[in-house]
Amino acid sequence: MGVFERFLSVWVALAIAAGVALGQFAPAVPEALARWEYAHVSIPVAVLIWAMIFPMMAQIDFTAVIGVRHQPRGLIITTTVNWLIKPFTMFAIAWLFLKVVFAPLIPVPLANEYLAGAILLGAAPCTAMVFVWSTLTRGDAAYTLVQVALNDLIMLFAFAPIVVFLLGVSSIQVPWDTVALSVVLYIVIPLSAGYLTRRALTARRGGDWYEQVFLARIAPVTPAGLIITLVLLFAFQGEVILRAPLHIALIAVPLVVQTFLIFFLAYGWARAWRVPHCVAAPGAMIGASNFFELAVAVAIALFGLQSGAALATVVGVLVEVPLMLALVRIANATRGHFSAPVAAAGRRA
Repeated sequence: MGVFERFLSVWVALAIAAGVALGQFAPAVPEALARWEYAHVSIPVAVLIWAMIFPMMAQIDFTAVIGVRHQPRGLIITTTVNWLIKPFTMFAIAWLFLKVVFAPLIPVPLANEYLAGAILLGAAPCTAMVFVWSTLTRGDAAYTLVQVALNDLIMLFAFAPIVVFLLGVSSIQVPWDTVALSVVLYIVIPLSAGYLTRRALTARRGGDWYEQVFLARIAPVTPAGLIITLVLLFAFQGEVILRAPLHIALIAVPLVVQTFLIFFLAYGWARAWRVPHCVAAPGAMIGASNFFELAVAVAIALFGLQSGAALATVVGVLVEVPLMLALVRIANATRGHFSAPVAAAGRRA
């Protein structure tokens, strides 16, 4: 786990401070960048989001999905929890806290926006950071790759309908064309670019060069894009944070509850089904964590840089790493509760 990943919450906190300061002392900068938009999509933010997401997509070898027939129980758990349970529990938990428990503390319009941000997080299971969590729990790297690749393929078709449905249930009206544009911009294009880049460079330079040289060279692009995006985001959110800093903690509460709920649901299910720990732990981590880069991008595209929805997705970034490291410790401490695998993942058990 690199320095950036280990201290991600620290970097996010520093980005918050830098962004708020920029918005307060140099407001002309974010105001000028805000004018560069097309079809309600911020062009500078779109470029930064692509910079964040592309290196992740370039890591995914979609030919690994061929191995989907091996260890099917792990894949059934991952896909069921991520797509049939997680988005709806996130909606229910966030609605309960933001619209009921914290109703006296959060104005209704802001509560709706925070709820929208939580929905976007819940509909986007983790893509890249799960490889870090898999390594820390001694997960099967090849099987983790299959789980992530399958989730990314499902995301192409399931993300938009789930988001539109849950936002509609929340009485938050979002036009289909805006969601569809976000899916094309932040899923289809980076996914296709990553796939084509892998194919072209692997054919030309070989798989070892691609994995060891090319991916290593582009790896710093993601953290740089994330931090710059957060600085810009908080340059617009500065007034909200200074006016109501308590809201950051209030938004974090349902996100924390959801993270632990989904982890223990998937992890416990895997144990009951006698799934090996090297498959169960990464699978539970995929559901517990979020593809926050995508959630941030779509929140900005749908609701704007200054929206409560965008702020809620960034709170997801802030709390994720400490929570996931806690879950890594739990997974490692409970390894002995799982049966030893009778065969390596990727072979028939």
